[in-house]
Amino acid sequence: MVQVGSVLVDPPLWLAPMAGVTDRDFRLLVRRIGGVGVVSMEFISSRAIVSGNAKTRELMYFAEEERPLAIQIYGSDPETMREAAVVVEGLGADICDINMGCPANKVLKGCAGAALMGDLKLAESIVRTVRNAISIPLTVKFRLGLDDCRRNYIDLGRMCEANGVAAVAMHARTARQMFDGQADWSHLAHLKEALSIPVIGNGDVREPEDALRMMAETGCDGVMVGRGATRNPWLFRQIAAKMAGARITEPTLEDRRDLILEHFRMVAGRENPQFALHKLRKFTGWYTHGVPHGKELRARINELGDVPSFLAAVESFFDELTSTSGPTTPRAENFLAERSTAERECAKLSIPERECAERSIPERIRGERSKSAA
Repeated sequence: MVQVGSVLVDPPLWLAPMAGVTDRDFRLLVRRIGGVGVVSMEFISSRAIVSGNAKTRELMYFAEEERPLAIQIYGSDPETMREAAVVVEGLGADICDINMGCPANKVLKGCAGAALMGDLKLAESIVRTVRNAISIPLTVKFRLGLDDCRRNYIDLGRMCEANGVAAVAMHARTARQMFDGQADWSHLAHLKEALSIPVIGNGDVREPEDALRMMAETGCDGVMVGRGATRNPWLFRQIAAKMAGARITEPTLEDRRDLILEHFRMVAGRENPQFALHKLRKFTGWYTHGVPHGKELRARINELGDVPSFLAAVESFFDELTSTSGPTTPRAENFLAERSTAERECAKLSIPERECAERSIPERIRGERSKSAA
């Protein structure tokens, strides 16, 4: 566990803020599965909050069940950020977070997100102004720097600590890297050595072992997971189990079916049909990763033009899959996990090494993968 101002985070695991992903439905699903300490809302423009934009206010709705919850805001004007933070506190958020790490061009063009790492005076003005306006814990998320030549995360971290920030989170890539290459966790260790406030590590946490290894190698106080949770919403529960020395369980096909249908029905009941269809297609791509014949489902749903047909296709797919394979047995779960582990190990290698490693994967795994590529 880790103390972030007045908020006790236990276990010390964060769902990262992700635009178009960490909406109320996904946050609730992750919270109900268990194992997550803090869920974060998708990052929101301070200007849109202050202007009273109806769509933005709708995005900021959350349920009591989600707590502890962080709302992340972004912008480049200190006064607008202050007003937005006051709104965040007024809505009842547990933590207000400032985005200084987003590498998206549309955010950078507004001198917000990771662009603030190139103007530490402005960044400090924003942090100080927001900190003086609210009483809930303030956190800041950033990257290593704008690029390899401008890695100034320690300077930014020290500035945050000096201005009353309760904790910082760092994605161990530069803004220029976006999500390419590999996160360099060694910098998390350097940041932790330089600060006394909690440091939350982020970047390339895809398996339970990754989270524990990050904490062991860097000394960071907690772990933030983003993209890894989109393919495996059970990841937080698995990490928490690993931390506690308990047995890690893999989701069965039935578990996947139930979660997908629950999530999709929530989305369909709340969003307009066109937007709901777009979101459902996106999540289907993530959720069916590693599922037998998942590629066939993804191809099928691209031809469907309405939400009811989409939901029926997903339900029929899993009904056929579970009836054909029968109840998911421990042996089946282990088989899927073995295949997934073998593929993950191959993906880390160079092309020549990967070709060699592919030949060493048990024949039954390669054969099944070719029949049921997902």
